[in-house]
Amino acid sequence: MTEIRGNLPILLFAAQAAFEDWLAQQPEGAPGAWLRFAKKGAAITSLTKAEAIDAALCHGWIDGQLDKYDAESWLIRFTPRKARSKWSEVNRTRAEELIAAGRMRPRGLAEVDRAKADGRWAAAYAPASTAMVPEDLAQALAASTKAAAFFAMLTGDNCYAVLYRIGAVNRAETRARKIAEFVAMLARGETLHG
Repeated sequence: MTEIRGNLPILLFAAQAAFEDWLAQQPEGAPGAWLRFAKKGAAITSLTKAEAIDAALCHGWIDGQLDKYDAESWLIRFTPRKARSKWSEVNRTRAEELIAAGRMRPRGLAEVDRAKADGRWAAAYAPASTAMVPEDLAQALAASTKAAAFFAMLTGDNCYAVLYRIGAVNRAETRARKIAEFVAMLARGETLHG
């Protein structure tokens, strides 16, 4: 019997081809699944995270939340990409490579085409390793020594959480409001993640 977590099945695939076959059989609107990944030295065998992400991109799906499972494995939730789902630069680049290699399937290509048509493709967000403080945030921080000092001490996760949320805003007015809210939060010594 298949174990369920949060209304989604927990599945283990020993190889990428098995996951791809499963994805190909999923109907439009499928809810998704948790995939188990073997830890190093585990007695079980699984496809790798990179193999799973490639397969998901090819079929129009996306990786999401990570979770603990047991001593031998951990989980990642995979779901069909939603209509307004943002693209990361990493996944955009990988999708382009998969297209060039002829591996992309119709549903994956349709997601790429939709993202190109509505601007999400061009607006892909940078990974934490290359994210930069935008000029408007830098100016707002410069105007608040408390906020600037606290921002400089943030962990990588908390810093990226602020940068991501500001970068995800499209309208100039909303962006200015968000920057003001984050600067005030930082001046109070608060973070997004505990």
